[in-house]
Amino acid sequence: MLLRSTLIYAPAILLTRVSALLLLVIATRLIDQTEYGLLALVVTIGELTDSAVTNWLRIALLRLGGTGEVTRGSLRLAARVLAVTTLVGLAVSSIASGLVAPERWAEFAIAVSAYLVVGAVSRFALTVLQMQQRHGAYALLEFARAALQLVLPVLAVTLAPHGFLVVSLASSVATLAAGLVGLRLALALAVGGPPRFTHRELFALGIPLIALAIVGFGLTSAERVLLKLYYDAGAVAVFAASYALARQPIDTIANAINMGGFPEMVRRFDRDGPTAAAAFLSQQLSLLARLSFPVAALLVALSGEIGGLVLPDGYQGPVGQLFPVIAIAVMAGNFATFVFQNMIHAHKRPWLLIVVGAPGSAVTVGLSLLVIPPLAEVGAALALAGGMLTTLGAAIVVSGRLTPIPVAWRDLAISAAIAVAAGMAAFIASALLGAAWPVFKLASGGTAGVLVFLGLNALLHPEQTRDLAGRLRARLGLARTPSGGIRAG
Repeated sequence: MLLRSTLIYAPAILLTRVSALLLLVIATRLIDQTEYGLLALVVTIGELTDSAVTNWLRIALLRLGGTGEVTRGSLRLAARVLAVTTLVGLAVSSIASGLVAPERWAEFAIAVSAYLVVGAVSRFALTVLQMQQRHGAYALLEFARAALQLVLPVLAVTLAPHGFLVVSLASSVATLAAGLVGLRLALALAVGGPPRFTHRELFALGIPLIALAIVGFGLTSAERVLLKLYYDAGAVAVFAASYALARQPIDTIANAINMGGFPEMVRRFDRDGPTAAAAFLSQQLSLLARLSFPVAALLVALSGEIGGLVLPDGYQGPVGQLFPVIAIAVMAGNFATFVFQNMIHAHKRPWLLIVVGAPGSAVTVGLSLLVIPPLAEVGAALALAGGMLTTLGAAIVVSGRLTPIPVAWRDLAISAAIAVAAGMAAFIASALLGAAWPVFKLASGGTAGVLVFLGLNALLHPEQTRDLAGRLRARLGLARTPSGGIRAG
């Protein structure tokens, strides 16, 4: 079940991430470094506010609204709450815009406000589709959004003045278009009936998540804001570009696994009890490690080649130092969020998430104040990693007090060993080409690393490899035999 849902969501999430990376490549060349840094800060403030005003609603709806049929009463109640919280978010983000970018307050506030409004529409639509278990529609909408978010900003920046506002608004238009289509699809299959939850139940889950988002400011955003205050938007641009490159491949895997894994974990918790949910999360942890570790190893081994190929000269300086630290931070955050915090959500104890997030947030802010002044972008990465590792430790402790999640240490050790071998193969294959163009070195190293990863997985996990190959062939449209096996069509 976990592997199947991952394969369903992975292509859509992958295209979204690829689109974002292509936009990074283009935007860093079409707008100057300061403008790109302001664009990154728009996303930072937008994501922070969005997590407080709309992301909690997604989790609450999935936890309270169930899966399958969704009643119109539930949607009306949720939509009213979403409208009010979005208005609050607009007010808060306007104030934050004045603090983060006082020199460009009006443009910055407009960009963040548009980000919040369209994000609320899109997230609501996708959440309802997820509740209705309409995986195909969800994936198609994400495909459409990814394509539009690449095409529209590029068109806009070639036709209008080359500033961050143009790129941000064009991206928001793309999100809104996909969100409105998704909303129409979702509402078409809503059934009549009253809400399946009350305002009280919704806010009982939501208020702690809103508080967590506020507490989590230090963990997810403080390093960029402080980097802007200590240096300038150009320094934010360098950090944000490296962060996007190192984060996106790892996050693609984690989000694809959790997108289908979270509803299934909740279902098992409700049907079979906490122990069954813990066993499922243990499998999710192992799968995360098996796929994330090698990707992180390849990113570290080929960081110079990736930076040289993707980023302009002004962004490349600290890439080799940033990638390893950011990779550790992203993996720690994913393990905390998509494994151990999921158990807290299953128990409907969202207040405990504040206990999990507060120490990491404090560590990130404290380290940012200490290490950003002397180390700039590298200091921001170190502060982020320290906060994420602290959060992971807190999540393990807190979730263990509810229901311990078994850790398959042998599987983690094997995944780490495979990752090291794949990274070494990639580094050696790339180094053998000497001073060749980065694209050739990247292709050579990437191919060597992937081949080592696939070969060792086939050797050490033969049954899972055969199962994965069969599912991939099925996803590529091969016909099934009457007995259920796979054969060429």
